[in-house]
Amino acid sequence: MGRAAVGSHAIPTVFFFATICILLFSHNALSFYLPGVAPEDFQKFRMREPQLCNVVCRLTLDAKTAKEFKDKIEDEYRVNMILDNLPLVVPIPRSEQEGPPIYQLGFHVGLRGQYAGSKDEKYFLHNHLSFTVKYHKDELTDSARIVGFEVTPYSVKHEYDGEWNANTRLTTCDPHAKSIVVSSNSPQEVEDKQEVIFTYDIAYQESEVKWASRWDTYLLMNDDQIHWFSIVNSLMIVLFLSGMVAMIMLRTLYRDISKYNELETQEEAQEETGWKLVHADVFRPPSHSELLCVYVGTGVQFLGMVLVTMAFAVLGFLSPSNRGGLMTAMLFLWVFMGLFAGYASARLYKMFKGTEWKKIALRTAFLFPAVVFGIFFVLNALIWGQKSSGAVPFGTMFALVFLWFGISVPLVFVGSYVGFRKPATENPVKTNKIPRQIPEQPWYMNPIFSILIGGILPFGAVFIELFFILSSIWLNQFYYIFGFLFIVFVILLVTCAEITVVLCYFQLCSEDYLWWWRSYLTSGSSALYLFLYATFYFFTKLDITKPVSGALYFGYMLIASYAFFVLTGTIGFYACFLFTRLIYSSVKID
Repeated sequence: MGRAAVGSHAIPTVFFFATICILLFSHNALSFYLPGVAPEDFQKFRMREPQLCNVVCRLTLDAKTAKEFKDKIEDEYRVNMILDNLPLVVPIPRSEQEGPPIYQLGFHVGLRGQYAGSKDEKYFLHNHLSFTVKYHKDELTDSARIVGFEVTPYSVKHEYDGEWNANTRLTTCDPHAKSIVVSSNSPQEVEDKQEVIFTYDIAYQESEVKWASRWDTYLLMNDDQIHWFSIVNSLMIVLFLSGMVAMIMLRTLYRDISKYNELETQEEAQEETGWKLVHADVFRPPSHSELLCVYVGTGVQFLGMVLVTMAFAVLGFLSPSNRGGLMTAMLFLWVFMGLFAGYASARLYKMFKGTEWKKIALRTAFLFPAVVFGIFFVLNALIWGQKSSGAVPFGTMFALVFLWFGISVPLVFVGSYVGFRKPATENPVKTNKIPRQIPEQPWYMNPIFSILIGGILPFGAVFIELFFILSSIWLNQFYYIFGFLFIVFVILLVTCAEITVVLCYFQLCSEDYLWWWRSYLTSGSSALYLFLYATFYFFTKLDITKPVSGALYFGYMLIASYAFFVLTGTIGFYACFLFTRLIYSSVKID
């Protein structure tokens, strides 16, 4: 597995020149399917004609270039190429004899090794690439569609006789002596004043795989058995716990409501106990209610974005063949979901008797995006400082700012205006002017303790899937099992709602009516465990040593954890909000 490194696709231009040579195939495009994923039919001229030992260029290394290559080999940089919208992969045989190979995305710039009998570590360049283009042929038209793009990189010390010119023949790259090329007896070292010759071969292989199924082998999980077992195990445990919690809550609540209503009908002069005792304070607006409205609105925005993205991904609209489609869809959905963010925050703000809806709309439009954009800008500045091509250009940054200020902010204000014009939500019970004193709480109902306990179960529902997601992001692995991801997301929704409702019920039974913020923080605390797990993953699975690379990892994981906090917190808040309205509207209050 490769290491995460700054600008992993920042490699010398000479490698990209090889890609251009490969892509010089004329073709006719067919316009159907989705944009960017339509099949291409190739006729037989240069296509399907093997090419051996094509020389790309010669390069004499100086001290600076040699050091750059060594640094990239040290950091395990990978070269990524695209052919007919298929990424270049290196097939790696599995440890067992049976089963398809594991596909590594891209090939390493080089490798470190030692000569036999020597302890000195050397750096070797992958200067010869042996490409295999797999195609599926149409027997009627004799046209072909590309269904695979593989490479085997080699380190070869090329030799030639006489003076170099355009017609010079490489003695170790003779088409009739290819066994010499693939051998590693004479690898190309990375040293100052060394001459490096970059060459490639192209072989074509007919395949029975059809174009519609060409991604199936790419997306095969490396450890699929463990993945399936873990998902099913997590699903069964969480569903069992959720069922038990639901049954306990329903039976307990039914008994409480029946008892309270029976006392009212018999007009018994008994003192109220339990959660009914705080009915006159349970809907009292919390402290910092405006900030709560902003975070709830932002959470609604995230929830809408995730649900729609999941739906499109499960239906296949965001397939990996549409490169960048997932990130683009999430970005645009986030922008347009600002309408619902403004609406949700304004509705809650009006229920709290707020009057300045424009101020709430402004905070909703800027609080979360400003924090994320600030962190992203700092991280991007670090990449700029490393002169990496992975840095986001100013044009893209300007486009992001335009989407934020030009579309998202106006939609938030429109949603806030519509939401504030609607009648305020009526509470099922009245609130006294003087707040009730909260009795001393037992140790297990301490706010910090209960909040931290509440975040464990939601995190436990997703941490197995989180491992595969982190591996796909930081270890260059494929991830395309959105069906399982959608199931895990539904489990997350149910778990956040149920654990927050249970703890809220215990809190109200202890005559503590300050549930607003605690309901948000209870399920939202799962983001803390997410960040701790990301830290554990960093030290156990990754081999990052450079400070900038570490800053990038923790910066992006901080953004992800912050977004997870907003999402799960909003789910828990609305679950408790509906729960309290339900139970207090079910009992008779004088």
